[in-house]
Amino acid sequence: MSEILTLQSLKNLNTFGVESTAKEFVSIKNETDLVKLFETNKLKKESILILGGGSNMLFINNFDGLVLKIAIEGIEVKEIDEYFLVRVGAGVNWHELVTFCVDHNFAGIENLSLIPGTVGASPVQNIGAYGVELKDIFFECRAFEIATGKFRTFQKDACKFEYRESIFKSELKGRFIITEVTFKLNRPEKLNTSYGAIHTELESKGIDNPTIKDISEVVSAIRVSKLPDPSTIGNAGSFFKNPIIEPEQHKLLKIKFPEMVSYEVDGKYKLAAGWLIELCGWKGKRIGNVGTWKNQALVIVNHGDASGKEIYDFSTAIIESVNSTFGIHLEREVNIIS
Repeated sequence: MSEILTLQSLKNLNTFGVESTAKEFVSIKNETDLVKLFETNKLKKESILILGGGSNMLFINNFDGLVLKIAIEGIEVKEIDEYFLVRVGAGVNWHELVTFCVDHNFAGIENLSLIPGTVGASPVQNIGAYGVELKDIFFECRAFEIATGKFRTFQKDACKFEYRESIFKSELKGRFIITEVTFKLNRPEKLNTSYGAIHTELESKGIDNPTIKDISEVVSAIRVSKLPDPSTIGNAGSFFKNPIIEPEQHKLLKIKFPEMVSYEVDGKYKLAAGWLIELCGWKGKRIGNVGTWKNQALVIVNHGDASGKEIYDFSTAIIESVNSTFGIHLEREVNIIS
């Protein structure tokens, strides 16, 4: 097991680049490390924070507990009839997995190109983009139960996936550490090009019969054009969830704002949070070291040495502004570590 470090800075381990210090910190490179750590009783005595790529969290204060950096690597493939089961270590970089699958012609994951973070975090958040969600390609995951030191396998139904939600964010929050995820991918027959931006980009390139590599490259290009690179400016991608509202509220808002962007989902309507924020005048706005990205109002950026509290307060001001204008309460997609 790796050495347990004390008073470890987390500034370079979160994509917002905010300063925060962990009371204790340890890197987990395999499942045996977790078992050994459990035997020390550290997992029972300390507050625990599971850290992957640090791409979906905002530290408000220092963390007075033990941070577990999940660094489990490895990709294994099993071919079964017309599909592939791809088993991946929780510490593998997400986009590196996507690239691996595209290069091997495993279809289904290409629309999720260039999402920051690690594989282990993907089921927790039920990550999604451009018409595809993690649940669409998820087969199962293996997880370590902190209280018992035992491992458990979660099938798809047991994960209770919803929009940017899973059982690991609700009733089992903080109770399990995902160590590996298995994906069910297909041969590239029916590709998902229905999302407007993808279709438009393919048309502009004159691509009529796209490959999964074409879609991955197009999605990556769209993301680069809209979203800032965390290596050059601190951010956590989309800061807010797209709100889902009832038909009656949607009808009233559509009368007042006929240009409002919305999509029907299971009898309700999903609104574009970025559009709501932009209409409230927040796109590209900056207060001190915090602002929204010039090309996408849904993204909050750290222009300098902003603290986590400054970023949090800025997001609160956006929430209040959108609620005042539209009567809609935005929820933060980013996990707040206070």
